[in-house]
Amino acid sequence: MLQSMTGYGSASARLGGRKIDIEIRSLNSKQQDLNLRMPFLYNKAEPGIRSAIAELLDRGKIDISINVSTGRGAGVASLNKELARHYYHELKSFAKEINEKNIPYMTIISRIPELFKMEETIKEAEVEAVVSLVRKAAQAVAKFRLAEGKELTKDIVKNLSSIEKKTAEIEKLDKERIPRLKEKLKTKISEGISGKIDMNRFEQEIIYYIEKFDINEEKARLKTHCAYFRQNLNEDNGGRKLGFITQEIGREINTIGSKANDSGMQKLVVEMKDELEKIKEQLLNVL
Repeated sequence: MLQSMTGYGSASARLGGRKIDIEIRSLNSKQQDLNLRMPFLYNKAEPGIRSAIAELLDRGKIDISINVSTGRGAGVASLNKELARHYYHELKSFAKEINEKNIPYMTIISRIPELFKMEETIKEAEVEAVVSLVRKAAQAVAKFRLAEGKELTKDIVKNLSSIEKKTAEIEKLDKERIPRLKEKLKTKISEGISGKIDMNRFEQEIIYYIEKFDINEEKARLKTHCAYFRQNLNEDNGGRKLGFITQEIGREINTIGSKANDSGMQKLVVEMKDELEKIKEQLLNVL
């Protein structure tokens, strides 16, 4: 079953007097690109979080946001004043050395992560609970991806069916095209040649010329590729494979267009290319 790379999931809970809100968003990406934002209080949970995401969400640009609302009685962050003074004096000394007067000391100092510390250390059980919450949010993302993948599949099948229908229309036109082309060639050549013509040789030359416009192999391969595409729609994480198949479909459509020498067929080829481009765009968002 196809899955979209776009998804959203969230989970919330109260842990140790703190309100934990977790949000996960995923977008298109060729690889798994994980961006994790959370308080330093839960740094110990990072390995478990990354392991859970790797297990549940394949590929995509994944943003995880963990927000903490501290209630009364819970541990709060405090300023390490001694360290702040140290940074302040060092910066001031350096500013004097380079003769720079406009330095925003407090802005710079406030961005130093280790400047703030928690007055309490969280217990291992709370770390595990945070990982469990992330897992719950990731499962919601996976469910979202699956639902969106079903909708994408409907659109892709619709576009593929259109290509198959136009292939059948091309086959009908092709049955009339070759005899018409043959007569057209005979007329033009006869008009340009005076005297007696060796009809056997004449017929051989026309057959040789007509063979260059033959698209039977291309039609057969196109139908085979479309059938193979349908077969792989039900595979898990088959987006890349389907992408390769669309390349083969496109190659056959292009060849038919170059050999067609018929306005009706070339119009159908243009329409088939348009449907194929829609499929390619949709596959960019598929796992």
